[in-house]
Amino acid sequence: MLCRKGMILLSRGVSIICRRFHHKVGILGAPLSRGQEKEGVKMGPDALRKSGLLTALQTGGYNLKDYGNLTFEDEPKDEPFGIVKMPRTVGKANAKLFEAVKKVKADGRLGVILGGDHSLAIGSISGDAACHSNLCVVWVDAHADINTPNTTPSGNLHGQPMSFLLKELKTEIAGVPGFSWLEPCLTAKDIVYVGLRDVDPGEKDIIKKLGIKFFSMTDVNHMGIQKVMEMINDYLYSRVKKPIHLSFDIDGFDPVLAPATGTPAEGGLTYEQGIFVANEIHKTGLLSAIDLVEVNPSLGKTEEEITSTVNSGRDIILKALGYLTI
Repeated sequence: MLCRKGMILLSRGVSIICRRFHHKVGILGAPLSRGQEKEGVKMGPDALRKSGLLTALQTGGYNLKDYGNLTFEDEPKDEPFGIVKMPRTVGKANAKLFEAVKKVKADGRLGVILGGDHSLAIGSISGDAACHSNLCVVWVDAHADINTPNTTPSGNLHGQPMSFLLKELKTEIAGVPGFSWLEPCLTAKDIVYVGLRDVDPGEKDIIKKLGIKFFSMTDVNHMGIQKVMEMINDYLYSRVKKPIHLSFDIDGFDPVLAPATGTPAEGGLTYEQGIFVANEIHKTGLLSAIDLVEVNPSLGKTEEEITSTVNSGRDIILKALGYLTI
């Protein structure tokens, strides 16, 4: 396992770089916050940039382009759809992100989307899939985020993005204002969850009904993260090489490591487990884009909590891109 001290060396300016593959990388900030109710998640993209992310990539010789942060505005009179909150605002923001991700991919770059709350995965994954018809998704998260407008207990859209992306659930999201542009782009067999441990009853029913592959934290701890990644490889992309979209919610980590996030859940991934996931995906050479979401610096009780959360997210991105420090 990789020691955390090794990755943290880059924040001190001491690093040795080893890259298996050369990447053209596009950084895109998506400070979307209306998929939930905690404003500080808007600060995620800039916090990740300031963590040394861009400096590390530039020092490592990556062909890097920073597309800056998208700007999102609230739609006037954005009344709830049932109990779904801010549908027009979140829908319009994701439509903008959809076009921006398509631009990054059209430029021939691996996309790095800095969030922002996890509702942004609707636009991010849709934009990636518009360039890759056979896209598959590894979704690392404490939560399944597959509630529909009919099952959501909170109404928050950051708990629903997967239902907007799946073809099998198209009828469940029909009529949600703000999403007329969206065409679901994935099937249930295109995704695998890693790290689940806080799943709503309605989500459990959907996962079971659609036969979605998942590895809970109980599975991870029982089988080991190496075995889990071997099984994901066999299931998703080893037989037929498919572009991979890694959507990584920082609450996939245990809150001891990443406390500055909106919906932490105990018993999450260790640093070594999260880094192993990112490294195994890098080693495939199939990574197309990565979302790093739900970093909320305003929720850290101390500067140390903020730094630990932000740096953990930064390290996932760097490892997925093949940047190693020793």
